Amino acid sequence: MRRTLVVLILCAAACKGGDTPCERFFKPYPDLISDRTRTATNGRLLDAMAAYQAKDYADAIPGLEEHLKRGEDAAVRMYLACAYLGAGQPYKAEMHLDRLENTIDKRFKDQVEWYNALCWLCEGQDQRALKQAQWIASLPHHTYKQEARALADALSGT
Repeated sequence: MRRTLVVLILCAAACKGGDTPCERFFKPYPDLISDRTRTATNGRLLDAMAAYQAKDYADAIPGLEEHLKRGEDAAVRMYLACAYLGAGQPYKAEMHLDRLENTIDKRFKDQVEWYNALCWLCEGQDQRALKQAQWIASLPHHTYKQEARALADALSGT
């Protein structure tokens, strides 16, 4: 029985066909808020961030959404966008990135630009992702300049 289970797991991994460009280039935004002291108000958020940190993005989404219902929090929206992207829902991720892009708070400008490129990549819009990656790579100072250069190279075959 145990050997059968191992064989099934290995077959499932082999059938996946290797990693996609989306999987290869997606790195979640780093967790910078889980070290907060737990309170009655933020307990669900910290639980969601524990799931996020464990790369269980689907489990993280409801807690992040619940926290946003209490009021806008740009950092939490950034984590929610990444959770959607990590959970294989780039359209929903892009929607949250759009909300971040259209706020007065521009702390996440570079992140929004980069993760938009990843959304387009994961949606199969390779040319749009390539154009965005080339643009980011051309900027003198961008948080994701190196990542964008690598993505542009991969998409253009160089």
